[in-house]
Amino acid sequence: METQLENVLADVQRRNPGETEFHQAVREVFDSLGPVLRKHPQYVDAAVLERMCEPERQIIFRVPWVDDAGQVRINRGFRVEFSSVLGPYKGGLRFHPSVYLGIVKFLGFEQVFKNSLTGMPLGGGKGGSDFDPRGRTDGEVMRFCQSFMTELHRHLGEHTDVPAGDTGVGGREIGYLFGQYKRITNRYESGVLTGKGLTWGGSLVRTEATGYGTVFFAQHMLATRGLELDGRRVIVSGSGNVAVHAIAKAQQLGARVVAFSDSSGYVVDERGVDLELLRQIKELERGRVSDYAERRASARFSTEGSVWQVPAEVALPCATQNEITVEAARSLVSNGVLAVAEGANMPTTPQAVAVLQGAGILFGPGKAANAGGVATSALEMQQNATRDSWTFEYTEERLAVTMADIHDRCVTTAEEYEAPGNYVLGANIAGFTKVADAMIALGVV
Repeated sequence: METQLENVLADVQRRNPGETEFHQAVREVFDSLGPVLRKHPQYVDAAVLERMCEPERQIIFRVPWVDDAGQVRINRGFRVEFSSVLGPYKGGLRFHPSVYLGIVKFLGFEQVFKNSLTGMPLGGGKGGSDFDPRGRTDGEVMRFCQSFMTELHRHLGEHTDVPAGDTGVGGREIGYLFGQYKRITNRYESGVLTGKGLTWGGSLVRTEATGYGTVFFAQHMLATRGLELDGRRVIVSGSGNVAVHAIAKAQQLGARVVAFSDSSGYVVDERGVDLELLRQIKELERGRVSDYAERRASARFSTEGSVWQVPAEVALPCATQNEITVEAARSLVSNGVLAVAEGANMPTTPQAVAVLQGAGILFGPGKAANAGGVATSALEMQQNATRDSWTFEYTEERLAVTMADIHDRCVTTAEEYEAPGNYVLGANIAGFTKVADAMIALGVV
């Protein structure tokens, strides 16, 4: 790493103590930027690096709510508005016990470059709470969301900050959040949240977009080596929204998905995933992947090892950060994996990325591979702004074109900086330079 980059990273670590995920996200980008600073010294002179690592605004607030037993509960809410240089802050809300400021800042930092790569006029931000919706009744979730939005609403707007869903925040939560926003502001500002229901301002394909886009990206990576997704063995981590739709699109394109997981373990189904059964369990019953194995004769559930030990040619991590360790990466390589595309945010540790790249594996980083979600959120915002509604086929076509453009931008940038095939470098530099150029153009603000 260049001395200038090392100095800024050290300052980031000093100013943000204990936020290990944020430190990791910054280091991952900085590892790619040496060639850029040598070619464009104006980024150093304008202190772009320092400014880019400091959020424009960090909001932390108390979220009091009452459970069904009448007991007062207290959670902590966050919104980190990281960069608005390209457009309004855009990024999801995560409700999970692991959420703290470092997680939200890592996600917001990643979001800045992801949104830049889409080519759409979007800034980057992220938010959430340490509230766990799992096991809570609809009434409890509603009261929490209403309390959360009562504070957050003052920072939002379709031209200011536009949240969406993320882990723990699906259609139910978005509905409660939007209802409270509408009630407080006394206006139907449909573009203030994305991921809405189809009958009240949502977009077709938005639910599927992150998973679909990840598979499209994997398909493009394979094509650079004259390979197809059709007929390939695929493993997926997770069983939430992104994972389910990645499974759906992979199988629609002819692949056979043989494994998926949740926090309790993983399922192997050599016949290929029964998508209807999985959706019944996860989306309607809110059950566990072990329930799938109990109902499917060809499936087995395991808590030993990890899903990454299952032999496959394509791996799609769609669960959470740092789930692919060095050990897992070595298992993937020894089992003959050809491509890894990240459906989750930063699911592969830096050391594991090095193992995969060192073995010549095609590796698509999350800021590129899973950008389909935010890209389709932007399409939802377009429809809201024009009071229009597009067909599923047209919207999916727009998504497919966007993912092809992101892939090609990564490839072209990597080649420009003499690192052909390095999607990490290509994504980081392409995302960074667009944001950096805009920051310089707008002055010191």
